Amino acid sequence: MKRFLMSLIVLFIIPFYALAQPSIIPLPQEYNKATGIFNLNNNVALVTDDNSLLDEAWYLQKELLRHKGIPVSLQAKRQNMAIILSKEKSSKKTNGAYTIKMTPSSVEIIGADDDGVFNGIVSFVQMATAVDSKNNNLPLNCWNITDAPLYQWRGLMLDESRHFFGKEKVKSLLDWMAFYKLNKFHWHLTDEPGWRIQIKKYPFLSLIGGIGSFTDSLAPTAYYTQEEIKEVVAYAAERKIEVIPEIDMPGHARAANRAYPQFSGGGSAKYPDFTFDPGNPGTYQYMTDILREINALFPSQMIHLGGDEVSFGNEKWNSNPGVQSLMKQHNLKNLKDVEDYFLQRMADSVFKLNSKVLAWDEMATATLPAAQSIIFWWRHDKPAQLQAALKNNYPVVLCPRIPLYFDFVQDSSHHVGRKWAGTIAALKDVYDFDASKFVSDNQKPLVMGVQANVWTEHMKTAQRLDYMIFPRISALAETAWSAKGKNYSDFLNRLKIHLKLFKQDGIYFFDPLQALKYSEPEL
Repeated sequence: MKRFLMSLIVLFIIPFYALAQPSIIPLPQEYNKATGIFNLNNNVALVTDDNSLLDEAWYLQKELLRHKGIPVSLQAKRQNMAIILSKEKSSKKTNGAYTIKMTPSSVEIIGADDDGVFNGIVSFVQMATAVDSKNNNLPLNCWNITDAPLYQWRGLMLDESRHFFGKEKVKSLLDWMAFYKLNKFHWHLTDEPGWRIQIKKYPFLSLIGGIGSFTDSLAPTAYYTQEEIKEVVAYAAERKIEVIPEIDMPGHARAANRAYPQFSGGGSAKYPDFTFDPGNPGTYQYMTDILREINALFPSQMIHLGGDEVSFGNEKWNSNPGVQSLMKQHNLKNLKDVEDYFLQRMADSVFKLNSKVLAWDEMATATLPAAQSIIFWWRHDKPAQLQAALKNNYPVVLCPRIPLYFDFVQDSSHHVGRKWAGTIAALKDVYDFDASKFVSDNQKPLVMGVQANVWTEHMKTAQRLDYMIFPRISALAETAWSAKGKNYSDFLNRLKIHLKLFKQDGIYFFDPLQALKYSEPEL
């Protein structure tokens, strides 16, 4: 009954809010209704006198054609009706900031930088998608908007080790990330079930390590060739998204160890062949060779080294002569010291490639240089790990399991996926997440932003993947962007239009306004 009443309320108040707010997610910092209507049609010219913005102009052209079928053309000079792209000549504004000034004859999109122009374009495209065509025109209410992101790191992680989805699905996800101004794509490419990236020096990593999935150990080999990686990275760059690869180590290594068992450090009864071997000198050269190829494929100059849950499967280190010798040689008191030693050596390899090291919060107490490292706080039940990272002056990205792990179900009626003692990651919880509550005022500069993680144990199909991501990705966007004015009821009003867009794009999503409208897909 509560869901039914909420649906009626939302349906009733939508027309009012359609005028009170621009139909944009994330909601801009400042917006004011301007006078008149801008009629977007085929006769509107797209104009810029800045050649550095041609890629952004092309993106706008493509998106208006994709969403609304309107082929605006790029013109050298302004005509009667025009969309004008420009950058501020000497801007001291936040990276990614933009303004939009609309009149019945023009739309000016002005960015503090290239990213700012792009963000303004995205907001304009969202306004266009919310309007139905009338007489071959899209009548857009005029708005004046001043906007900037709360955080520079607005991320989404996809695990393709457990289940592989392929480049076309990844591109679709990147499209929606761009639509919501998310700018970091963390790509979890290696783990126990499968190794998903080609390494030319070690071909068995993908050919043998790429066999299997979380639900089928004999699933056909699936991985990305290096050419496919380059294609995805370029596609992301067009959308102002940096791609950050993760090569998990020294744990979660079983797929790699199937391919090259000589570098296995063993595991435990529950997690066999779980680790790389810290006591084998050849392991470090092997991993360095891998990281060199990884670094050449990803221009972000960031590599995530994992570093999580090593204790699940490092039991064999206790009886490994090489590990025991290593401990004596370097005065390592316990296996956690061995783990940190391994990560420090591999981090040195990354630093020599002029790249930064990213790691999960287990590395908060490691002696990595803070200026070259980023820690990802994921264990919501271990706030001390976040504080340890901050105490050591590490920049941090907040991605706590609750509510930012999208493998947790998003409604109490759902039964597939994680649900710990009734704990779920509901849409409202994602929306209400406030990173500032976890840090003091003087620690806030160390918070780079927030990220949602999509672990795919319970996501075998693209349909299931979509259902777990959408519409939580919309709430994530507003959490990562909007510094003030957040209101969940207002958000639901704007979201209704976006649900229609999901459907038009073939996305199978959870409808928070009608929870039973689309049944929960099985694994």
